[in-house]
Amino acid sequence: MKPLLDLSVYLVLGPQDCAGQDPVDIAIAAAQNGATVVQLRDKTGSTREQIELAERLMQALKPLNVPLIVNDRVDVALAVDADGVHVGQDDMDATKARELIGSDKLLGLSVSTQDELDAADFSACDYLGIGACFPTNSKDDAADMGMQSFAGLTVQSQLPVVGIGGISLSNADQVIKAGADGVAVISAICGASSPSAATRKLQDIVKSVKDLG
Repeated sequence: MKPLLDLSVYLVLGPQDCAGQDPVDIAIAAAQNGATVVQLRDKTGSTREQIELAERLMQALKPLNVPLIVNDRVDVALAVDADGVHVGQDDMDATKARELIGSDKLLGLSVSTQDELDAADFSACDYLGIGACFPTNSKDDAADMGMQSFAGLTVQSQLPVVGIGGISLSNADQVIKAGADGVAVISAICGASSPSAATRKLQDIVKSVKDLG
């Protein structure tokens, strides 16, 4: 059975984001305090290291009922029976990824332009990650689109949308007001002095805006 999808607070992390801390510890702290999805985006580890980290994350998150999504690496996701995969425009085609992971796993797709949205296979995916919403250091090639363009793409989506790119405690409300179902963050949690407190604040922000809407 496909995991339930709640995009409210979507944590993206890998060893490169954690300043020497164990990513599993940060993931647990976030999951216990309101993170609804965790995505492993490991840009430094070998395949074996990525599988080992993904296995540890699965073991930690499963009891907390928080799904683990693996960025790009369908092979790693399959090796650990992760809850899903997220692919970008330069990664494996979403339709092919769906064929490989089967119908009972989650599949997300990154979109940043009108052309990419028009070309998206909505039937293959469960959600879209749209951005970059704001300037970001995590992806060198991700130009920020601003809230007007973000809202314009989001309103056209046939799928739930999580905003990505440069989202912080100070601007997360704008992303939800622009139509997103949730916010994807890296440094807002991984770089916080207290990942637990940062996650709770993000969850409160998302919930308060949704309650108003």
